[in-house]
Amino acid sequence: MSDALRVALIFTVLNEAAALPGLLDSLAAQTRLPDEIIVCDGGSRDNTVALLRAERRFPLHVIEAPGANISRGRNLAIAAASHPVIACVDAGVCIAPDWLEHLTEPFTRAAAVQLPPNPSTVPNAVALHETTWVGGFFLPDAHNLFEVAMSATVLPALADINPATFLPSSRSVAFLKSAWEQVGGYPEWLDYCEDLIFDLKLRAAFGQCLFAPNAVVYFRPRSSLRSFYKQYYLYARGDGKADLWLKRHLARYAVYLVALPILLDGIIAAPDAWLRALSAIFLLIGIASYARAPYRRLAASWSRLSRIEQARAALLVPVIRVVGDVAKMLGYPAGILWRLRHPLSR
Repeated sequence: MSDALRVALIFTVLNEAAALPGLLDSLAAQTRLPDEIIVCDGGSRDNTVALLRAERRFPLHVIEAPGANISRGRNLAIAAASHPVIACVDAGVCIAPDWLEHLTEPFTRAAAVQLPPNPSTVPNAVALHETTWVGGFFLPDAHNLFEVAMSATVLPALADINPATFLPSSRSVAFLKSAWEQVGGYPEWLDYCEDLIFDLKLRAAFGQCLFAPNAVVYFRPRSSLRSFYKQYYLYARGDGKADLWLKRHLARYAVYLVALPILLDGIIAAPDAWLRALSAIFLLIGIASYARAPYRRLAASWSRLSRIEQARAALLVPVIRVVGDVAKMLGYPAGILWRLRHPLSR
């Protein structure tokens, strides 16, 4: 294999002893093995590091960096990589057997393009020859009814993805190490949304990623409302820290703090019956529009659910949606306050 096509796989870990065997087994089953694997541990207190050091099925290097956040851990692992193509995954996933093969195929295809003696005379020749970054996909690995409802409510299906605007999660992405260097790596001042900022920097420098829908990893969604609330609070706090998606968050506040109270007041207190009916119609239209995508995704799981489970899952969707929105509305201003107090962090 050409040195230009050698791939380093990196990921970070922190107390992942329970989930790590599944990831390592799925890595060992890959149709295209990485040429090296570099893992950064952020200070695990369980036997995560022991499991990693005991691995003998493939070359694996462990970096111990107690206190390192995900961004710092990824940057340390990538800096230590010996090969030009970096594939990135998360510790809590399992990987489809052909994941790395599909994720790196665009790099292989690009390297096979033969440039003419004078590439500048051929429009787009260099663009055809070079692949900078590739985004894979991820699917839920739901273990119970709540996780089925959670997946349908918050996770996109493949049909929801627009490749022209898709920003991949770093649980399934590959890029050139030189591109990572050029954009300054992952933002170490961020503890959440760090992969989104990295994506935006790559897109600004190199254009939209190539989408590899068959490069699939599976991860387990949150299994309780409490853990889901915390996750979305931290995501929104990360948005506030990074000054992301202001219009989206303002729209959410407008819906819950302006539109919803007006419609409920109209239903309860409007003097005329036709005004109460009109308010109720607008409220039902809004709810239907808001829940349409989750229910469409939930319908794909209908066949493996009993009638009672279908009803329970359908009732869980709006609950999960509201809890997530409340978490975001509380987390975003917390992130803004952090940004105002740390103006030099970026």
